[in-house]
Amino acid sequence: MGRRFLFVGAHPDDADTEFGGTALQLVRKGHSVKFVSLCNGDCGHWRMDRRELAARRFEETQRVARLIGLDEYQVLQHSDCEVESGLENRKEMIRIIRAYRPDVIISHFLWDYHADHRACAQLVQDCAYLVMVPLFCAETPIPEVNPVFAVCYHRFQDPRPFRFDAVVPIDGVLEEKFRMMDCHASQFYEWLPWGNLGMKEFDASRMTWEEKKAFLMHWMEQYKTIADAGRETLLATYGAAGAGVVYAEAFEQSAYGRVLPQEEFRQLFQ
Repeated sequence: MGRRFLFVGAHPDDADTEFGGTALQLVRKGHSVKFVSLCNGDCGHWRMDRRELAARRFEETQRVARLIGLDEYQVLQHSDCEVESGLENRKEMIRIIRAYRPDVIISHFLWDYHADHRACAQLVQDCAYLVMVPLFCAETPIPEVNPVFAVCYHRFQDPRPFRFDAVVPIDGVLEEKFRMMDCHASQFYEWLPWGNLGMKEFDASRMTWEEKKAFLMHWMEQYKTIADAGRETLLATYGAAGAGVVYAEAFEQSAYGRVLPQEEFRQLFQ
């Protein structure tokens, strides 16, 4: 019987970035995957009208959903930079989790650099116990079993470094990972070059696919870092084959929700 995975990200490309290669492989193995974006992406540009940008970013997410076979890529209507971990948003998240009934829920690190990421992480963490309280949001029945909660890879050292509980090779799906990034053209070819890389005149409109892939390699360095830093877990999980992994995604089990032995947690992603 296939497992159900829910990734709750703050923005419309977060799930793809942190979990996309793993999600694709899970879907191919018969598991079910849903992505949720807490925000509608209406601030991820420097010149577009916010309403038009939100509509564009929604369409980008739906291309990803079709590309890799997601159950759904749900985009909520909170504006970027404005989401808070308050009561109404907590209830909204509880209802989403109970409706999908996932076995595993993944989200951001609680001490992330971005306010939206932190609020998203807090909301998901708050649900780890409350999702099993029958009289809270009583109109939606509680699941049979509390989900396993996890955090996606982060580079931050405070209050402690990331723990590589599960590391998943993505070498075999790099082309598809690039295609997912390519779906989010507003981000990877417009906003991020302008806002993060200082490339104010960058124009991808005439680039070939091979040229685009070469440009997108900039963001692949993170996955190399993950593979190198998580090598011990790769070897423990995949044996000698783990030594040759170049690119990977990684996840840390949360102490909240249902907690599994380490080996069982790793097996969830295989």
